[in-house]
Amino acid sequence: MPTQRLFDRINSVHLQQVTKQYGEHVAVKQLDLEIQGGELLILIGPSGSGKTTTLRMINRLIEPDEGVITINDHNIMDFDPVRLRRNIGYVIQDIGLFPHMTIRENIGLVPRLEGWSGQEISDRVRHLLDFVSLSPESFMDRYPRQLSGGQQQRIGLARALAMDPPLLLMDEPFGALDPILRKQLQDEFNIIKQEIGRTILFVTHDIDEAFKLGDRIGIMSDARLIQIGTPEELILHPENELVSDIVDAKKKFKHMDTLRVKDMMSPITDTYLFDAGMTAQDAVKRMTQTNVELAIVLDNSVPVGYVEMAHLVQQIYYDVTLRDIVEPIPIFSSNDHIASALEKLKDRGGSLGLVMEAERPSGLFFLNDVLLRLI
Repeated sequence: MPTQRLFDRINSVHLQQVTKQYGEHVAVKQLDLEIQGGELLILIGPSGSGKTTTLRMINRLIEPDEGVITINDHNIMDFDPVRLRRNIGYVIQDIGLFPHMTIRENIGLVPRLEGWSGQEISDRVRHLLDFVSLSPESFMDRYPRQLSGGQQQRIGLARALAMDPPLLLMDEPFGALDPILRKQLQDEFNIIKQEIGRTILFVTHDIDEAFKLGDRIGIMSDARLIQIGTPEELILHPENELVSDIVDAKKKFKHMDTLRVKDMMSPITDTYLFDAGMTAQDAVKRMTQTNVELAIVLDNSVPVGYVEMAHLVQQIYYDVTLRDIVEPIPIFSSNDHIASALEKLKDRGGSLGLVMEAERPSGLFFLNDVLLRLI
């Protein structure tokens, strides 16, 4: 069984006057930041503003030159760095899965190093794969190269949760993904964060992602923390012009009646278009190769609905085509008003719409995305 944990829950993570410098370059300067227990705090700012350096100092992948970092009032320099890292989940954009290891071995690596039995590791891996919406039977014995980008990112999250850490550090985990897939994983992660109830520090460059996921948002620039607050506080009371520009405060108040569906849709290419006669197995194979996890299903070039990878992988052992399992989807014109499109989605209880232009699918319209951008 695993050895004793450093902390069972997070009350606070506190950075006091923390500075990190490389030669003449100051990466982080006199940073004061408190992460409250149970919150998801976003750090956002221009490239080189100190976001990732701040993240990496908390698990001692980088050591601060000045200042103090405490977790639950304990100085992290008093902890063994390896033990500290095993008590903190860490998810990065590049994922970092070991290509020669199966998914079972990747997720179970740290529990194995901690002395867990084979059965305990197997049980934990199965639980985590279910938790991130991947079938254990289908994925445990695969290798990373056999997975799509979205599936690999889910494995990265599962691996970070292997030791059930009370603190998660996430460095642009969805940044390298296709915009449609990124929105899907953001929606999934919003559900996951509620279920796991952990303290999370999350770095992103995408303000819409920050508004969608964060309880509070910290704006960084030139190695300093400029302002921290809820999305509403940053929009209504930006500290300066930089903050106003980053949170797009002026556009947030653009009148909804002037907006059309095309202003807020996510464009799609033919990669997302699948024929209704395709088998579930062939569809999963194509999705994996093209790194998409949502398909618009066409029957004789007419859209009939959509399917998602998470549902498809449950169907690959059955003799079914996409026509058999397709989910209906509302259809909008690119020139439809946002207000009428939202009303239609509300009436149908849906969260996703297909946008057509010149009788061709041209984009996807996500309800949550629109609502967040209209804050």
